[in-house]
Amino acid sequence: MKSKRRAAVAIGVLAAPLLAISLPASSASAHGWVTSPGSRQDQCAKGIVDCGEIKYEPQSVEGPKGLHSCSGGNAQFAELDDDSKPWQVTPVGTSYTFTWHFTARHATANWQYFIGGQKIAEFDGHGAQPPADLSQQVDFGGFTGRQKVLAVWNIADTANAFYSCIDVNIGGSGGGGGGNGGGGGTPGTCTAPAWAADKVYTGGSTVTYGGHTWRAKWWVQGEQPGSTGQWGAWEDLGAC
Repeated sequence: MKSKRRAAVAIGVLAAPLLAISLPASSASAHGWVTSPGSRQDQCAKGIVDCGEIKYEPQSVEGPKGLHSCSGGNAQFAELDDDSKPWQVTPVGTSYTFTWHFTARHATANWQYFIGGQKIAEFDGHGAQPPADLSQQVDFGGFTGRQKVLAVWNIADTANAFYSCIDVNIGGSGGGGGGNGGGGGTPGTCTAPAWAADKVYTGGSTVTYGGHTWRAKWWVQGEQPGSTGQWGAWEDLGAC
């Protein structure tokens, strides 16, 4: 009996290195992408544009930090780098509220936004975990016309980041499938603070989300404006 036990232990010791070699390298165990304005992978997931495998995992565009690539350097997601595809373009004003959705949250270094390699905004993550949904008001500076915005989520304790590209038309109308800015309002006049999923709002509070101004009907926390229709806690005051 003892000899059998010793043999089993020996087999386990020999198998351990092989198991370690066969397991995939660990990654950031965090996933997320921009859902508003609709990023390229968000459009793929919703079937707006035919993009191949990315439609099954829009949250997984992960790559080393410092890239300027819609695909995050992933060959299987290379279609995200193809500017000739009929990407839906969102008409925006001089600023817009970008919203990230996280399916697995992770300590965050920062979020960065680029146009043509130039950084236009950065938000400090303070090494904390973000909420499931996070909105950030981004000023486009002096850029106008159709632009490709690269949004980057830099993880705090790994060498990786997550990438999302968003096509916008600054100060104009949508193209490539078109975006709908909603009725009313003058683009670029959003004055209310960006909606945040972790903040408590009382009746009458106003926020900016998805290029619209929203007013809370009653006390609310964590409910995304527009996600529950006319019966929800938020009243849509129109585009801004």
